[in-house]
Amino acid sequence: MNAAALAQEELLNSIPFCRWMGIRVLQDDDGVILELPFAQKLIGNPLLPALHGGVIGALLETAALAQVVHELACAELPKPVDMAIDYLRSGRALASYARARIVKRGRRTVNVHAQMWQEDEARPIAALRGHVLLQR
Repeated sequence: MNAAALAQEELLNSIPFCRWMGIRVLQDDDGVILELPFAQKLIGNPLLPALHGGVIGALLETAALAQVVHELACAELPKPVDMAIDYLRSGRALASYARARIVKRGRRTVNVHAQMWQEDEARPIAALRGHVLLQR
């Protein structure tokens, strides 16, 4: 893991819900990928079993913020302004992954999109569109 990924991992470990969920940082040439290893405590519907919608939303929001911090080298964590999540299919009892990309950057706000998948990145289980406020 390179220095940037270690810094991202340290940032996520400072956030209690990220520690509780067990989110880990991976990186590739396109930026930050977050991994959410499966744990029974993340299940919202035990009959299916399916991941809790709040877990899915939290992973997507965290991926969006992590990508903004990574790409813009922010000194402080950006603040979410608005986030909209599309739940496309059930999250199964598997490891999950999320990646985000900056769509447009303004002077104070950033528009970001994120996707979450499990086995195949081309088949997302949820997507996020949102804006974050850069701290000055």
